[in-house]
Amino acid sequence: MIKAIVFDFDGLILDTETPEYASFREIFLKHGVELDLNVWGQWVGTDASHFNPYDHLDQCVGRTLNREEIRSIRRATYDALLAKEKIRPGVTDYLIHARQLGIKIGLASSSSREWVTGYLAKLGIADYFDCIRVREDVKRVKPDPALYIEALKCLGVSPSEAIALEDSPNGALAAQRAGMKIVIVPNDLTKNLLFGEFDLRLESLAELDIRSLIRKLAVS
Repeated sequence: MIKAIVFDFDGLILDTETPEYASFREIFLKHGVELDLNVWGQWVGTDASHFNPYDHLDQCVGRTLNREEIRSIRRATYDALLAKEKIRPGVTDYLIHARQLGIKIGLASSSSREWVTGYLAKLGIADYFDCIRVREDVKRVKPDPALYIEALKCLGVSPSEAIALEDSPNGALAAQRAGMKIVIVPNDLTKNLLFGEFDLRLESLAELDIRSLIRKLAVS
């Protein structure tokens, strides 16, 4: 029996990921090189500790560029693109209907608490979440399962009683390692990435209401 649903944040609730890649890709193209999506995709949903796009750009062009100037231009582009993004389709309905059904609602994100809670408040959905776990709460972020394990402990449910909603391969792998049911909802960027194991793939949460989702997973 499903007792909880745990959301990712970046790319799942709000698509912060497509604008970020687009902003960096624009910088790369201005310097005559392509930012390979397969390279970029390896750290989507996790942290940037193993990949620095500015270092990668220097390596691609064969010289050290003006880091601060490029960073400023890139950030302005990102902020402009992100300002156009809205909460992804179906998210609000899932939150409303999960609460109506008595299903606990959690969130597990590799991003910072300030980033996540700030946007949840801005989107007007912060009060729906019974538990939020972010990178400050664990030693290792996704694809390590720690974020999901801590969220499940907080919600008081077992992995088999919970659904993880994810948009990235790293996030889906974290949920799989935690033993949860996995529903992937890729965004415009991550739909082009290769996923590992999952139980169901949706184009958006608006494609299938939460009651139908639970019934579908029960027989899968």
